[in-house]
Amino acid sequence: MEKIKQFFKELYIYQKEMYPIISRLILGMIVFAEIYFIVLINMGAGMSGMNITFPVDEMSLDGALWNGVKLFPLGIEELVCGFTIFSFLFWLRIADDFKDREIDKRLFSHRPLPSGRVTEKTLKIFISTLIAITLFLNLTFMPNFIFCVILYTYGSLMAVWFFQKHKIAKSLPLALITHNPVQLIMNIYIISFVVIKFKPFVNPFSIYSILAVFTLYFPALIWEVTRKIRAPKDETEYVTYSKLFGYRKSTTFAMVVTWIDIITNFILVWNLNKVSVAILAVLVSWMTWKFLEFKKEPTKFKLVDKVERYTYLQESTMILTVVVYLLVGKI
Repeated sequence: MEKIKQFFKELYIYQKEMYPIISRLILGMIVFAEIYFIVLINMGAGMSGMNITFPVDEMSLDGALWNGVKLFPLGIEELVCGFTIFSFLFWLRIADDFKDREIDKRLFSHRPLPSGRVTEKTLKIFISTLIAITLFLNLTFMPNFIFCVILYTYGSLMAVWFFQKHKIAKSLPLALITHNPVQLIMNIYIISFVVIKFKPFVNPFSIYSILAVFTLYFPALIWEVTRKIRAPKDETEYVTYSKLFGYRKSTTFAMVVTWIDIITNFILVWNLNKVSVAILAVLVSWMTWKFLEFKKEPTKFKLVDKVERYTYLQESTMILTVVVYLLVGKI
C-alpha cells in the first residue's frame, strides 16, 4: 500500500512541475481541433449539431444523408485523437528528462527527476502504461492506426537519439534536424484521420491539407530556436544557438521562419475571415519589431518570452477563426 501511495505521490509531483495534466490535456485537444477544423472548413465542411456536414449530389455515398447533406457524427474517434496528442507529448516530456538527466543534475537540480523526488522507475511504469493505453485506443477506434504506429516509432527513435547519441547529443543543429520533424509527423497523424474519415471530401494533396501539416510545426521550430538564444552576458555552459552562431544571426533565422509561418496562416484563413488576416498581420508586425529590438539590445528582454506571447495570440486567432466560421460563416 505504501508503494502505491509513493507511486502516485511522485506522479503528482512530476505532473505538477513538469507536465500539468489538465492544462496539457486541454492543449492536446486544442492542437487536434485546430488542425482538424482548419482542414475541414477549407474543404467546404460545415456543422449541424454534433455532425460535420458536406453538401452532396449523389445518393450512393456511404453514410447518412439529410436534405442533400452528408452527415459525419462527432464521436469517440475525435476524443481519442486529441488524447493521443496529449499522451504523445507527455511521453516526449518524460523521454527528454531521461535523455538529459546527467546535464540536468548540474544545471536543473531542482527538477523532480534530478532532485530524486521522482524516480526513473515510477516514470517508466507510468509512461509504459500510458503508451499501452494510447495504442489500444487507436487500434480499437481509429481508422489511421498505422499513422499512430509511425508517430510512436519516430518518438521511440528520438528517445534513443536515433542510435547516434555520440553524434547528435554533441550537436545542437543535428538535434534540431532529427527531433523537430516530430511536430510534422504529429500533424500528419491528425490529418490522416481527417482524410480517412471524410473520404472522398478531403483531398490529402490539396494546398490546405499540405499547409496544415506546417500549421504548428513552424511555431514549434521558432520556440525551440528562440529559447536557446541569449544575450552574450547570459550564456552558460549550456549550448545555445546564440553561442554557436551569434545572437543576431540566430534571431534573423527565427524572424524569417516567423514570416514563412504567417504566410501559411494567411492562406489557411484567407477564405474564412479577413478580420483574422488583419489581426495576424498586426501580430507578425509586432513580433518583427521585437526581433529587431532584440538584435539591437539583447539584454532588454528574453526573446523567448515575446515569442511565447506572440504564439499564444497567433494560435488563439487561428482557433477563434474556426469558431467564428462555424457559428456565423465567412467574414
